[in-house]
Amino acid sequence: MDGKRAPLFLCIFLYLSFSLSSTIAHPYQKFVLTSLPQPRTQALYQSDQLQTLPLHDSEFALDLRHVDNLSPAQDSTAESLFNLRLRRDAVRVKSLSQLVSSAAQTNISARNRGANGFSSSVISGLAQGSGEYFTRIGVGTPARYVYMVLDTGSDVVWIQCSPCRKCYRQSDPVFDPTKSTSFSGVSCSSTLCRRLDSPGCSNRNKKCLYQVSYGDGSFTVGEFSVETLTFRKSRVKNIALGCGHDNEGLFVGAAGLLGLGRGKLSFPTQAGRRFAKKFSYCLVDRTASSKPSSMLFGEAAVPRTAVFTPLVTNPKLDTFYYVNLNGISVGGARVPGITAKLFKIDSSGNGGVIVDSGTSVTRLTRPAYVALRNAFRSGASNLKRAPDFSLFDTCFDLSGRTEVKVPTVVLHFAGADVSLPASNYLIPVDSDGTFCFAFAGTTSGLSIIGNIQQQGFRVVFDLAANRVGFAANSCT
Repeated sequence: MDGKRAPLFLCIFLYLSFSLSSTIAHPYQKFVLTSLPQPRTQALYQSDQLQTLPLHDSEFALDLRHVDNLSPAQDSTAESLFNLRLRRDAVRVKSLSQLVSSAAQTNISARNRGANGFSSSVISGLAQGSGEYFTRIGVGTPARYVYMVLDTGSDVVWIQCSPCRKCYRQSDPVFDPTKSTSFSGVSCSSTLCRRLDSPGCSNRNKKCLYQVSYGDGSFTVGEFSVETLTFRKSRVKNIALGCGHDNEGLFVGAAGLLGLGRGKLSFPTQAGRRFAKKFSYCLVDRTASSKPSSMLFGEAAVPRTAVFTPLVTNPKLDTFYYVNLNGISVGGARVPGITAKLFKIDSSGNGGVIVDSGTSVTRLTRPAYVALRNAFRSGASNLKRAPDFSLFDTCFDLSGRTEVKVPTVVLHFAGADVSLPASNYLIPVDSDGTFCFAFAGTTSGLSIIGNIQQQGFRVVFDLAANRVGFAANSCT
């Protein structure tokens, strides 16, 4: 090789080496240990965190709080709140899985019931457990602000209303529709009423009735209506809303639920034109920050750094946000056996992967979970093991340590690789230094990307482009 060509080849070699090294995932990352968050009640009146955002008329922002902070019992401990969260999570996952597996039969039954089938056990809406995050929204005119649970796995918007035949305890006065000039009942023959899975009709005034039953046995029943919702200073008119007069169980503290699913009665579907069919949320790590999480609607909801994966349609069920998960890497290498085939939706509507704000721990179909768990155990063999804890079968005794190195974990969605911070998959479960791998297996077929794995990312639901995005470090 002559002397003139040597520098050229050296430059090419260095360039290729740098390019390849920049695309190869790191096998390990540093994990600074944190403890379980202590119980604290956080006021949710309009904070100043999002007031400085330069929002347009078609954009609005909300602070989010975790449901554990709404009204924790005086004797609550960090451990008791965490165990309560896991129990809620188990109920929700069971309910979501049962709903998906029975979706085809449910659709047939709903068609057969007809307009007078209101007495059926599951009529309108979806059967899932409690949501995890809530915010403060104005309802009616003049606006009366109440706590509302936000849920991407639910469609129907509803609120407790007086007079109450039975209402659970909430933090604000129960909404009185007679004091709102924008409240209006929906007729039984209206298009909105027919959008319910199986609407009821009041014999007294011929107004539409609704019922939402949940997987834990709780439910809300009342009149279907339209009302104005206010997000900070932005008013959204004519939102179909269930005005519940009989509400049992459900969300202690919150007044109702804002359904953020893909179904025809969800808030994004009803009001999407107002905010360009785009919204996002960012859920902060509750063990590391007292700042609230946030939700944005409109063009401001989409960070430039987001990576996107297409939304997938389940022909049997239109509520959930399905995505294609093609594989998972641990320690910089793809886990053998975890392929896209494990996560496909079959012809009956079973299977698939959904992104859900109300599920905490990510559930993977059993073969995928076992492969992921074994790969992580192998990569973390230097860490002292601890006994299993609740649903977690891979735990570590990290007592007396302030930081450790752990294998990296990357979720490979179609078109988007999402590298998780260590705190999104290794979480404290007690105050004694026990940390567990925050994934779990499921035999139902449905896999769920939970909010522990989502924390710290701005998760974007771009319904205009039919895609879901993830942007790291975009919570502000």
